[in-house]
Amino acid sequence: MAETEQDALDDVETLEDLPPSAKLVFKVLEYNGALTQKGIVEESMLSARTVRYALERLERIGVVDEDVYFADARQNLYELTEPATEVTAEEGEACCCAD
Repeated sequence: MAETEQDALDDVETLEDLPPSAKLVFKVLEYNGALTQKGIVEESMLSARTVRYALERLERIGVVDEDVYFADARQNLYELTEPATEVTAEEGEACCCAD
């Protein structure tokens, strides 16, 4: 039983573990704020399929939220979750203060 718990802990992904495309989507959302999938495709210059996969991975680790885009209900609006933004800011401050 302990082995399966350890395996589950080993399988936990972080932003650092994700592919470059997911990291790029994260940065696009970080710089631009909430965007639709189409907006992310335009800003990142990635294919729609790659953006869709990256968003799935980011949602799975809990750094991106999906919401209804009220201007066009056929689309979703993606934005970073608040804790993810705070964590990245704290990491950046820790790097700057360490020097």
